[in-house]
Amino acid sequence: MVPGLLLALCAVAWLWEPARWALVAFVPLAAIALWDFFQHDHTLRRNYPLVARIRWLMEDLRPFAQAYIVESDLEGRPFSHQARALVYARAKGDLDSHPMGTEYDVYSDEYEWLSHSIAPKAEAPEYWRLTVGESTCAKPYTTAMLNISAMSFGSLSAKAIEALNAGAALGDFAHNTGEGSISKYHRSHGGDLIWELGSGYFGARKQDGNFDPEQFRDRSADDQVKMIELKLSQGAKPGHGGVLPAAKVTPEIAEARGVPAGVTVTSPAAHPAFSTPIEMLEFVAKLRELSGGKPVGIKLCVGQPHELFAMGKAMLETGLHPDFITVDGAEGGTGAAPLELSNSVGMPLREGQIMVRNMLVGLNLRSKVKIAASGKIHSGAQMAKAFALGADWCNAARPFMFALGCVQSMNCHKGTCPTGVATQEAWRQRGLVVEDKAPRVARFQKQTLHSLREIVIAMGLSSPWEITPQDMRERLNGARSDAIDRIYTFLEPGELLEDPDSTAYARHWHAARADSFRRAQ
Repeated sequence: MVPGLLLALCAVAWLWEPARWALVAFVPLAAIALWDFFQHDHTLRRNYPLVARIRWLMEDLRPFAQAYIVESDLEGRPFSHQARALVYARAKGDLDSHPMGTEYDVYSDEYEWLSHSIAPKAEAPEYWRLTVGESTCAKPYTTAMLNISAMSFGSLSAKAIEALNAGAALGDFAHNTGEGSISKYHRSHGGDLIWELGSGYFGARKQDGNFDPEQFRDRSADDQVKMIELKLSQGAKPGHGGVLPAAKVTPEIAEARGVPAGVTVTSPAAHPAFSTPIEMLEFVAKLRELSGGKPVGIKLCVGQPHELFAMGKAMLETGLHPDFITVDGAEGGTGAAPLELSNSVGMPLREGQIMVRNMLVGLNLRSKVKIAASGKIHSGAQMAKAFALGADWCNAARPFMFALGCVQSMNCHKGTCPTGVATQEAWRQRGLVVEDKAPRVARFQKQTLHSLREIVIAMGLSSPWEITPQDMRERLNGARSDAIDRIYTFLEPGELLEDPDSTAYARHWHAARADSFRRAQ
């Protein structure tokens, strides 16, 4: 019936001279409708030719309409419009102040705050840096308070990597390579690098996928590489490996990762180089030695608590320890991850950071191991809150993408990023001009640290490391709030050594074994 009706309409239009020009638009639409009517893949298109396509059009436009028309300033996931606008303003050097007061409901459980002082300390230093590996490394590194978190070449475009590294060089902070290893784009501007080594050992990998110590020694000797980060897990997809399809293994990506071009590459969920806490620490020590004495840390999203305490027991038993632990929260991002893992697996940054802090403090190891916090940190206030929970410095990933021009179009996994940040298509990268975006990266980092300093001054302190849990308050309900150390457990130094049974971690402590990540029976 539908095909016949369309043909009849076309015939009438052709015979009626004023309607002939309408055929120019009508015929293509009629052809699409005919195609829809006879195809078998989609029920809606078969039952409602052409009209049903409006649904797909609206689905494609929905993220943009949602972000720019429907959502309020405080809505939007994973980052609100207000959060993105703050990053954009700081990256561009625009005014970043806000009129008319907070838009938060200060009597709802969304509100938390830092306690200011009647006697602000205006003489606080202009900036702070922290030395990592001072007692264990021949080549310790003095890190900035905010660095670029792990994002690989392949997930990000070549121009995005270049701009990030150039920005890091301009601002004198560090750029984490992500587990995709060190590409030529990481080297093009000389910015400090933190080489992240994942379970695929890219850049230091034998043909069978195992770790290659000789390759690692050669690559880590580069002066641009300042620290090594051994990735155990990440917040967006903890406990999950990865597969890079053959079609995505371009010659450039293959060169960076040390794998054959055009061949599918797998990153296992677990590290082949070790299987127990003690073996992990021995591997950390081996990496430190092979690199010529550069700081080596581990990165993880906290999962099974007993595994974290197993690492602590292994540190006590062997005397070995990482130089730092990067705590990644479940709210962290990635280019692509199974939805169920992103939504339902892994510990959020706050709880994870507190647990790592308590493990180190409770075992008197805190002075030996630094803590980096990573997970949706985009402002000086968020940095201050991370310091209150025990961080020594912070890392950020997506906010630096915003500084490059990312508009949160949610197309990272498709490779169709409209701003050229998360794509390998050359024409999409054309709009990302490295010389323009690199200063934006540096400005965002500088202005965020300026914001942190203003908060430290307002709190009457001399450094962010002086911020304590009692300086941060959280609302419990509309009528009550309390200091963070009255809501969460914060152990005293040596408490796990002296009386683990009196702590909230007793069952995890007794389940932990230095020789296994499995629970003690």
